[in-house]
Amino acid sequence: MKARLVHWFFFGLCGGQLLAAISDSRWLAPSSLAAAPDGQTMYVACAGAGRVLVVDLATRKVAKAIATPATPIGLALTSDGGTLFVSCAAARSEICVVDVNQARVTSRLSAGHTAMAPVLSPDGKTLYVCNRFDDDVSVIRLATRQELRRIPVRREPVAAAITRDGRFLLVANHLPTGRADGERIGAVVSVIDTARGAVVKELELPDGSGSLQDLRISPDGRFAVVTHILARFRLPTLQIDRGWMNTNAKTIIALDRMEVLNTVLLDTLDSGSANPWGVAWSAEGGTLVVAHAGTHEVSVIDFPKLLGKLAVRAADEARPGGEKTCAASSVANDLSILADVRTRRPLPEGDFGPRSVVVAGRRIYTANYFSDTLTAIDLDSRHLRAETIPLGPKPRMTVAQRGEFHFNDARACFQGWQSCASCHAGGGRVDALNWDLVNDGTGNPKNTKSLLLAFQTPPSMSIGVRESAGTAVRSGVRHILFTMQPPEVDAALDAYLKTLKALPSPRLEDGKLSLSARRGKKLFHGSQTGCARCHSGPLFTDLKSYDVGTHNRFDKTTDVFDTPTLIEVWRTAPYLHDGSAATLREVLTAANRHDRHGLTSQLTADEINDLVEYLLSQ
Repeated sequence: MKARLVHWFFFGLCGGQLLAAISDSRWLAPSSLAAAPDGQTMYVACAGAGRVLVVDLATRKVAKAIATPATPIGLALTSDGGTLFVSCAAARSEICVVDVNQARVTSRLSAGHTAMAPVLSPDGKTLYVCNRFDDDVSVIRLATRQELRRIPVRREPVAAAITRDGRFLLVANHLPTGRADGERIGAVVSVIDTARGAVVKELELPDGSGSLQDLRISPDGRFAVVTHILARFRLPTLQIDRGWMNTNAKTIIALDRMEVLNTVLLDTLDSGSANPWGVAWSAEGGTLVVAHAGTHEVSVIDFPKLLGKLAVRAADEARPGGEKTCAASSVANDLSILADVRTRRPLPEGDFGPRSVVVAGRRIYTANYFSDTLTAIDLDSRHLRAETIPLGPKPRMTVAQRGEFHFNDARACFQGWQSCASCHAGGGRVDALNWDLVNDGTGNPKNTKSLLLAFQTPPSMSIGVRESAGTAVRSGVRHILFTMQPPEVDAALDAYLKTLKALPSPRLEDGKLSLSARRGKKLFHGSQTGCARCHSGPLFTDLKSYDVGTHNRFDKTTDVFDTPTLIEVWRTAPYLHDGSAATLREVLTAANRHDRHGLTSQLTADEINDLVEYLLSQ
């Protein structure tokens, strides 16, 4: 998530005066919530403003603002409500320790690249922090304020929750790992034994699972729920209705045996619930709430009734001759499973992009990323009465900012099944999947490409079937979202994509190349490998296409492949046009036996290591 800059002028003002003192140069982008134990105060991390807002829920007013040194995207509050931990994302992140009574940062803790989702142990002695782009979790002992260890997990940890006894930390990994052309491609939930400080199990989500966003444990400690997209990427993208391309789901984990219980779709037959994000439980655990960031609504689910429904299906399956309807593969394809146990509640008009969600007392609160508002929904009212709580002036967006909104807005898609961000997760990047798009025929799946620098490095698509990124955007709206948008929407999308900036690589050391990467740089730019002949210039591409010997059985013999930029290549695995190389090492070795894309067969193992290190530092 890229940082957003908003200039604030706060001189001890409060209430309406505070709102008027906020500059409208950028929206606040509220992205994370934490409710005080008494339910009277809400803390709102505003990723766009570099502030945590303190909202008085009785008056519906912003009472205070707490400045943070970098982008605040995660909150954790002590059980007594006295201390707030704020994860501030950067290449070298910090965790701000906030004295709630004084409303100020009293100390800072060090964390990794893009720290998020802080979690306190039940005894309040240990803080766990997901370091998204370091692919690990920091374990911080609060008494000494020291990081005890880093625990490696799979890929881009973005959410975590700890069991009631503190024995296990569950971590949601945002994207799948490995090749994209295998029999199973899906993200996992890592289970960390906190005493051992190691991952002891990986819970596999169904084939096609990715874009995990949030994970929460029920108040009784029996279940965890993780939100994600369930992609039907093995089908050609000929249609979109009935979840043909992307469905939207939550997976239930049974904690007593630490296994996936089932994956439940949040869509209905004729209406997608795009981009499920935050998840929250009511205090008694009877109500489960999921925020849908793409369709601007929430699902309010009677969880005991859902469990009962799944149990009935399981009993039916167990009977001789019973229908096999409760197998994970069956339930995960059932678009009617929530018909009588869920209410879909649209947010009030003008509230857009609900991401974080909490339940405080008998009210649901969502942080609405694109409208600088909270939505409060009364659980006890007959029709889930909702109201808007403004956090600042209504955002006045630039063209590029409107483009970011449209990129994430599933209303641009027929029936709301997906948005551009459903496949280009993480701000226009990748979902690590192969898709059989119809723009170059069917039966020849290609790996999703990052949109970073797409306008600067034409043509678009792996075999260059679109002459420019602008053409690809318009084609994507028509053939992937299955709608036609006004010219101003297309132009806004163009403008947004042109603003995407690369993040610094987690392989850099104090912002500089390591010794190994410096050796790899010499190899890359030297005649010994010839890598820089095609991957040339500041964008590492000559904008030409070549036959580099990576054809598979689905490709035409005449296909030539666009030379991709190598900027931010550390973030875009798997590699090659078909995602058949899980790592850059495989690109340089197993996938390059005949030296068709660089003279690498003569390199030693150490030289390969150095070259990979240089590439991963871009």
